[in-house]
Amino acid sequence: MVVGDVTTGTDVLVIGAGPGGYVAAIRAGQLGKDVTLVEADAFGGVCLNYGCIPSKALISATDVAHHARHAERMGIHADPAIDLTGMVNWKDSVVRRLTKGVEKLCENAGVELIEGRAEFVDEHKARIVHGGDGQGSETIEFEHAIVATGSRPIEVPGFEFDGTHVLSSRDALSLDTVPEKLVTIGAGYIGMELSTTFQKMGADVTVVEMLDDALPGYEDDVARVVRDRAEDLGIDFEFGLAASDWERTDDGMVVRAEDEDGEISEFAADKVLVAVGRQPVTDTLNLDATDIEPTENGFIETDEQCRSGVESIFAIGDVAGEPMLAHKASAEGEIAAEVIAGEPAAMDQQAIPAAVFTDPEIGTVGMTSEEAEQAGFDPIVGQFPLRASGRALSMNDTDGFVRVVADGDSEFVLGAQIVAPEASELIAEMGLAIEMGAQLEDVAATIHTHPTLSEATMEACANALGKAIHTMNR
Repeated sequence: MVVGDVTTGTDVLVIGAGPGGYVAAIRAGQLGKDVTLVEADAFGGVCLNYGCIPSKALISATDVAHHARHAERMGIHADPAIDLTGMVNWKDSVVRRLTKGVEKLCENAGVELIEGRAEFVDEHKARIVHGGDGQGSETIEFEHAIVATGSRPIEVPGFEFDGTHVLSSRDALSLDTVPEKLVTIGAGYIGMELSTTFQKMGADVTVVEMLDDALPGYEDDVARVVRDRAEDLGIDFEFGLAASDWERTDDGMVVRAEDEDGEISEFAADKVLVAVGRQPVTDTLNLDATDIEPTENGFIETDEQCRSGVESIFAIGDVAGEPMLAHKASAEGEIAAEVIAGEPAAMDQQAIPAAVFTDPEIGTVGMTSEEAEQAGFDPIVGQFPLRASGRALSMNDTDGFVRVVADGDSEFVLGAQIVAPEASELIAEMGLAIEMGAQLEDVAATIHTHPTLSEATMEACANALGKAIHTMNR
């Protein structure tokens, strides 16, 4: 029996329960709105279930074994075995705890949770299609809607995901055995994070990248530290090659890639991980029923208040464009909810940090020196090498540096680039400095705990002023 279509109403319909959607729903509930949150897959979205959280869980677990295995210099001799099934089970327990927490937080904020796929009927009405035979659908009328449907991995022609031979990042995070030979297509942040993790697990990893270096978009010296460490771990890089096709063999599979001259290279593999980027999920929304016209790449254009071209519909997170970051989605979610509630709110993107959880990590925020010049500043730069950090030495982890960029006239902090252990944590201080309009002296004169990695940010700011103590001044 098919359940009939029932029409209900809500103040705010949030489509997608990832880090943008659930935050928007909770904030709107806090502001007294009647909120309905619809999720087609799993509450918490890709980030909590198949992306940020599970990948960092596996990275952290793998690092425990790797550090123990390579601690002879510190007087530790060990050879821990990795049980990938047990590791994945632990990762899944972390995910379950967080996703259940999201559901509870939403319910405590008065948010109604609905499982299903939402598609627009018009600019004030959406149809919710429930999964399963006989589940039917329902229609929800809304005053405002927030689109937060996130993104999906991009497929490479000839390498369509099958979950067995050709893996997406989601597939890779649920393997029960470590592949003997893994070919990764793409040397961006996802490809580099997972390639490093599987190499540390014991896989023989080859990274095929059509560009001429890893981590495109990052400065050369930043990417070089991570690439060099990856090569030290045993990862092979094949740059200037575009993956063309693959076929099964008696021993597994062979991956073919082509250079700009048409020459073909072949690589043996047991699995292929495709990590060439992500694309917004807007094709499921029936946007034709509204006046919203997505861009050529499928993004929904928004203003600083996260409003689309239709006054009643907002868009946040990956569907709203770069940077495609979970924390940016959460910030936009709060803004959209507050704007709907009549609060004065707008997005300020001058200090959105980014992190890559490679070995070592990368953390960036604000402008590079080149970007500062292009923006009309006369930048000054300060840098502190990790090899001069007492804490980094005591951790036996000294590759990398902290760099700060400031305006030469006013000495206001404009940006920072960090490649170091815990760079994802260290970058927060520099983000706060930019957000608060701090000058180099404000950071340099702040007493930092010793011995810590955070002293490197203090020293980098002092170096820009020509008065660093623990490194040569420029």
